[in-house]
Amino acid sequence: MGAAVGITRVDLTASELRKAAQREKDSSAARRMLALALVLAGTDRRTAAESCGMDRQTLRDWVHRYNAEGLAGLRSRKPPGPSAKLTAQQEAELAALVEAGPDPAQHGVVRWRRIDLRNEIGRRFGVTLHERSVGKVLAKLGYRRLSVRPRHPQADEEAQEAFKKTLPRPLRQRCPATPAASRSKSGSRTRRGSANRAR
Repeated sequence: MGAAVGITRVDLTASELRKAAQREKDSSAARRMLALALVLAGTDRRTAAESCGMDRQTLRDWVHRYNAEGLAGLRSRKPPGPSAKLTAQQEAELAALVEAGPDPAQHGVVRWRRIDLRNEIGRRFGVTLHERSVGKVLAKLGYRRLSVRPRHPQADEEAQEAFKKTLPRPLRQRCPATPAASRSKSGSRTRRGSANRAR
């Protein structure tokens, strides 16, 4: 068993540690502060650790953190999470690819979908990503999930405009709208109640 580690930081007393624990929003950090306050007050390590729901080794680790970092070392830290699979250079290349759009002859599509970009990322960089991960990378690069009407590369805009001019004007006569007062919230017709029924 290793030797007990002493609390070398003397900027806070036991009572000040208890007050800091009362103000602390992180309950786990408050428990650690109380354990250290017990140690500073002269309680043995085993009792101090057990009264705050930890073992002696855990208390020893928190003493190390407190000595090095003060109260900030007793607060819970967010885990770093998985590292990014694409480098900054690869992300920049992906952004340029999205901006340029697909080449129908090479990629076989007229607009990028996440599945297409996933396949292209695998082909270019040798990195396997899920479609959702591709969406997260695009969001990180500032792209929104917008779906626009694709334009066929061989579309003839003049022929389309000429065709639109030959279409008949849309029929403007529609069914008369039912007044809002005579419809219920469900959309079905309702009848006005009589004064006799209300009695």
